[in-house]
Amino acid sequence: MVNTVVDDTSAVHACAVPVSDEHLWEVTAAFVAEGLAAGERVVYFEDESADAVLERLADDRVPVREELARGGLAIVPTDTTRAALRSPVAQVEEMLHAAIDESLAHGFAGFRMTAQTSYGIGRVGGVGLPEYDAGLDRVLRARPEARALCLYDRRRFPDDLVAEMRTRHSREITEQAVYDDGLLRVTRVAAYRLRLAGEIDHSNRPLLPRLLETALDEAMRSDTGSPDITLDLASLRFLDVAGAVGLVHAAEGFPSSLRLVLDGVRPAVARVLDRCGAPFAAQLGIVARPSAATAEA
Repeated sequence: MVNTVVDDTSAVHACAVPVSDEHLWEVTAAFVAEGLAAGERVVYFEDESADAVLERLADDRVPVREELARGGLAIVPTDTTRAALRSPVAQVEEMLHAAIDESLAHGFAGFRMTAQTSYGIGRVGGVGLPEYDAGLDRVLRARPEARALCLYDRRRFPDDLVAEMRTRHSREITEQAVYDDGLLRVTRVAAYRLRLAGEIDHSNRPLLPRLLETALDEAMRSDTGSPDITLDLASLRFLDVAGAVGLVHAAEGFPSSLRLVLDGVRPAVARVLDRCGAPFAAQLGIVARPSAATAEA
């Protein structure tokens, strides 16, 4: 098994094992966005999960509405996804070949798919996810224009099945997080830029000052430096009052040469920050989540 990243072109049939829902939406949206950027048709087989993926894509400023309208992104509804997981494997293979042919005929550069397949855990009669995965692998070996990402998230799949499915893939997409407690996921996007996705409450609030202290120390020690330390909050859906106070106080402690910038702030989070004195913190900058992205979420 080789660990890799979403944009690894050699990962034709890869798997990912997200450890939280935020991780699941992150890796799914990244895989979808990478395909759309490459001019491919991306098909997502949902199982009551499309809203969360579309919201994350909107957070990432992917033009979701336009891609759905032109057919670059296709959402297969839950009933159809579950029906496919009840169908003979050979029939599913035929369906995938037809979908690839149709995508290429419409001028797309390629075809990629990912899916929520937890419904298939309960299959009986000797046919289950390993058999469907083998069928998908046969399709991908025959069709170099296609790619697939198989998702086996920890909250939905038993450990023994995750272990078995890992052995069936030569590539696993691993996106490392600075922190992930199932409620809040923090990833490093770039130097001096962290992304916070999920919710901040009493359980994980103490993380904030530690993150900012480390980032500030790195900025102060760097020769190149940075005028801003940025927290991307586009996917932060909830911030409690104490957390907001902590961010404001942290910014007030920044030297005059540096700012703390909160980027992509959602309206509900912005209201809490405003009530906690954010407009009066000279070293704090707040950039609202774009309205276009909000409308698509």
